[in-house]
Amino acid sequence: MNLSYRLCVLEVLSPVTGRFPHQSIARDYRKSMSEIQTLIDAYSTGSVTLHAAMQTVDDHQLDLQPIEGKWSIREVVCHLADSEIVYADRIKRVLAEDNPTFFEADPEQFRRSLRVKDRNIEAELNVVELIREHMAPILRSMDRRDFQRMGHHSLDGPMTIMTLLQRITDHIPHHVRFINEKVAAIQFHQSEGD
Repeated sequence: MNLSYRLCVLEVLSPVTGRFPHQSIARDYRKSMSEIQTLIDAYSTGSVTLHAAMQTVDDHQLDLQPIEGKWSIREVVCHLADSEIVYADRIKRVLAEDNPTFFEADPEQFRRSLRVKDRNIEAELNVVELIREHMAPILRSMDRRDFQRMGHHSLDGPMTIMTLLQRITDHIPHHVRFINEKVAAIQFHQSEGD
């Protein structure tokens, strides 16, 4: 199936995001292998970014909610670990299967159902690190065509491995900003109490 045919088939707005899925797919086809390798490098070092953000977090701060209505630091880290598992499965299935369907993983439902308060923070950080360590050689062994393989997201529609990799690579930096925001709020509240 050539690219122009794929793009014609995908001229449907995602009912959830309101975007044309083909826009990101078309960008995926233009990525060079050096751009892909740069993305894999960023993916591979994501756990280092997360560990660095957690260096200043004390155990008693993990479950505080210094910003009303926002997750605790433990909830953010558990969400990141859960997402790593989900995305590793999606990437593997798209690589191994023909246009598999994968389903939405609702972060709120996971947070409520997966016993976040009982989960060990070091184990969660290790999950992130080990999954990325596990996935990196698989990703590095793939060729450009492999990154163009598609699966079907139950809400967002067609999605390439490149899109999945970009999303999970961006996920840690996105949430590290929230961790840093929580740490700053905790420090502010502590200084106010002095």
